[in-house]
Amino acid sequence: MTTPYHTTRRWEEGRIYDISADPIAPESPLAIWVGQHGTGVLHELAVTMRSPGDDAALALGYLFHEGIIHRAADVARLSQRTAERVDVWLAEGVPFDPDAYARTGIATSSCGLCGKRSAGQLARHSCYFPVPGQPQVPWQVLQQLPEVLHQQQSLFSQTGGTHAAALFNTSGTLLRMHEDVGRHNALDKLAGTALIEGFLPWRQHILLMTSRISYELVQKAAMTGVPVLAAVGAPTSMAIELAEQAGITLVGFLRPDRFNAYTYTERCCSGAQKK
Repeated sequence: MTTPYHTTRRWEEGRIYDISADPIAPESPLAIWVGQHGTGVLHELAVTMRSPGDDAALALGYLFHEGIIHRAADVARLSQRTAERVDVWLAEGVPFDPDAYARTGIATSSCGLCGKRSAGQLARHSCYFPVPGQPQVPWQVLQQLPEVLHQQQSLFSQTGGTHAAALFNTSGTLLRMHEDVGRHNALDKLAGTALIEGFLPWRQHILLMTSRISYELVQKAAMTGVPVLAAVGAPTSMAIELAEQAGITLVGFLRPDRFNAYTYTERCCSGAQKK
């Protein structure tokens, strides 16, 4: 991924000075076209604004989270036709109704559900479900995760303009991470990488997002079977409701010295003293 630069004028502590090469978070459109193997017909499924790079993982993760595919073998062929288009041919026997997944416009980098034509399109059935009460994640481990991730966010360190989605084990070891201008894209890329490398479901893992948690992020997380979804930001009311339904421990405002646990708190709050 090439980081673009821009001439910027900065104000700091009462002084103004010019930055001739200010690194900027890259963003450009990616069209995902999908067709069934052997038909020769492709349909434009979505156009998403993303940070270029890992486009195959992004496309696969997007299809997985939409419920179109469930495993890497559901894709017969994937090709990057241009820098702004990926073509995906589904394997024989994988059903696909393009009208059921149609959007009315571009999905921006901040939007996971923008342009959906009906509320029914929001419901996706997960392939997996977390094991009740498992795993047990020490609260001391949770508190360390944001700093561990921050040290690996090279694009954010340069630009300050990207989100990250990261997968940890229950000991706090960072396993995989992706950065993107869109939080939804970062999670799609992470899930797409999991499909490619064969490490789904995530039933013994922690998913960390560097953003707020909205309904659609919980929905995407639920598709992976992850038991703990944590974020440095706040959850929305619908996010909490869906996490409750999906059996996910939802953690928000994650900091080195505190966090809020909203659902299934037994996974991460055991042993802590009450005030």
